[in-house]
Formats: sequence, C-alpha cells, structure tokens
Amino acid sequence: MNTRKIEIFSAGCPLCEETIEMVNRLSCSSCEVEIVDMKDIKGATRARELNVRTVPAVAINGKLAECCANNGPDEAILRGAGLGQTIG
Repeated sequence: MNTRKIEIFSAGCPLCEETIEMVNRLSCSSCEVEIVDMKDIKGATRARELNVRTVPAVAINGKLAECCANNGPDEAILRGAGLGQTIG
C-alpha cells in the first residue's frame, strides 16, 4: 500500500499539541504520521533540512507545507497538500 509521510515538527508546546491533534484527526489510512521532536538533535537536523523556521510545522512527503513556511498550520492548505486523502 502506498503511504503519504506526514512529519509534525513540535517543541511540545500547546500550539504544537493542537497541530498534532488536528493532523491526527485529518489523517487517513494512507497517512503515516511522525512527530519530530525539535528538542532532539535528529529532529533539529531534519527541520534544518526542510527549512523549518517556526513550530509547529508540518511537512508532507518531505516538503514543508505552504502554510508552515509563512503563518503556521492551516487545515485547508494541509488538506490541499493531500492530508487525509487515501492513496488509491
């Protein structure tokens, strides 16, 4: 089965927790959700690779979601990037 990799960059703050809840609510059977801990060196390294500048942030299939490059996670933009859409 094909999957869509969803990475949530989190520092454990209340806004990050809201984003984790939203992504989990929107995700489907094709979504593989991973929480990336920004306090961990591996998480910080991954964030640098994707040019994450603020948290929370969401990347889908290795690409920072458009909303996360500017203003923060936005449900409509994340859905438009494929979150919650089963891969056929």
